Amino acid sequence: MRIMGLDVGDKTIGVAVSDLLGITAQGVTTVRRKSYKYDIDQLLDIIKEYNVNRIVVGLPKNMNNTIGPQGEKVMKFVEKFKGKCSLEMDYQDERLTTVAAHRAMISADMSRAKRKKVVDKVAATYILQTYLDKNKF
Repeated sequence: MRIMGLDVGDKTIGVAVSDLLGITAQGVTTVRRKSYKYDIDQLLDIIKEYNVNRIVVGLPKNMNNTIGPQGEKVMKFVEKFKGKCSLEMDYQDERLTTVAAHRAMISADMSRAKRKKVVDKVAATYILQTYLDKNKF
C-alpha cells in the first residue's frame, strides 16, 4: 500500500510518498498553487504516477489543540479534493513539522535559499513518516 502525505499551504503543497511497504516516507515535489482545479489535477497526476492508495494531510492545529484559520483552510481544500478523488483521506497533526524540517536542514548546513525551495516537501515527509510510524499497515 502506497500512501501520499501532503503539507497544504497557501502558496505551495509539499508532497511525499511512502515506499510500497509503508515503512518510509520520501519527499516527491512541491506543487506551486494556482487554483483548486490546477492543484488537485497536479495531485491526481502524482497519485496515478505512484499508484497511491491512501492520502494523509497535515492538519495545522494551535498549540492548545484547537483548529485555527489555517486549519480551516486545509479542511476546505480537503473537502474540495474529496470531490475529485475517491481515496481515503486522513488528517495528521502537523504541529511543529515545519520547524522540525527547518532544523534538520539547518543542521545539514543547507543554505536559506535551498531550504525555502524544499521546506514544504520535507514537512510533508515528516507528516507522512509520523503517520506511518503510528499506523503500521
